[in-house]
Amino acid sequence: MTGSDDEAGSGQYASPPCFMHELQPGFRPAGGDLQVRADVMRWRKAERQRLIASRLEVPAEDRAEMAERIAAHLDAVIGEPEGRIASFYWPFRGEPDLRAWAGRFIERGGRIALPVVVEKAHPLDFRVWRPGDRLARGVWNIPYPEDGAPVVPDIAIAPLVGWDPSLYRLGYGGGYFDRTLASLRPKPLAIGVGYAFSKLPTIYPLGHDIPMQAIVTEEGAFQTA
Repeated sequence: MTGSDDEAGSGQYASPPCFMHELQPGFRPAGGDLQVRADVMRWRKAERQRLIASRLEVPAEDRAEMAERIAAHLDAVIGEPEGRIASFYWPFRGEPDLRAWAGRFIERGGRIALPVVVEKAHPLDFRVWRPGDRLARGVWNIPYPEDGAPVVPDIAIAPLVGWDPSLYRLGYGGGYFDRTLASLRPKPLAIGVGYAFSKLPTIYPLGHDIPMQAIVTEEGAFQTA
C-alpha cells in the first residue's frame, strides 16, 4: 500500500534485468529520472513475485508459529492497548495471521480497525471491527467491515512483502498504505509486519515511499533510533 502504482511502469526497458545491483543501497532516484524509476518498478515487481512465492512455500503450521512470535514482538513495540485503536489487516497470500492477536488486543481494552478501499488510488478508510461483525468482500476479495463510520488509528499495522534496514516497506504496488500514511492526522505509529527472510538490502525507495517507525518479524522488532 506506494504513492503511485508500481505496475504503472510496465513495458519495455533499456536496462538489463541485472541493472539494479549497480545501485547503492541508499540510492534514491531523482524525480525526473524516468528510466531509473522504470527499472526500480520492474525490479520491485520481480522481487514481489519471488518473496510471495517464498512465503507460500512455508508450511502453514510454521507460519502460525511465526505469527505468534510476531504478535509477542508487536505487543512489546505497542505497549498497553487500553483506549487505543490499532488498524491491522486480514491475512492474504501467506501473510502473518494476526487475527488471534487482534482479539487479545480488544480483550485488553483496545479497539481494532480494518482498512477499506473507498476508491482506487485514494487513501484508505478504517472502520472498527470486532469478531463476529458483518463483513463485505473488497479488493482481492479481502473482507472489510460493512458498516461503521471512519476512524483514525493510533497504530497502523501494514503487511509487507519485503523490507529493508532503513525500514522501508515493499508492498503490493497499489500505493494505498503510503497514501494513507501521508493523509492521516494525527500521524499513527506505523508498523510493518512480515517475515525475517523477506529482508532486502534496499527496496530502492522513491520519493513517495514512507519509512515505517518499526518493522516487526518473528525474529524481533527493528525500530528507528
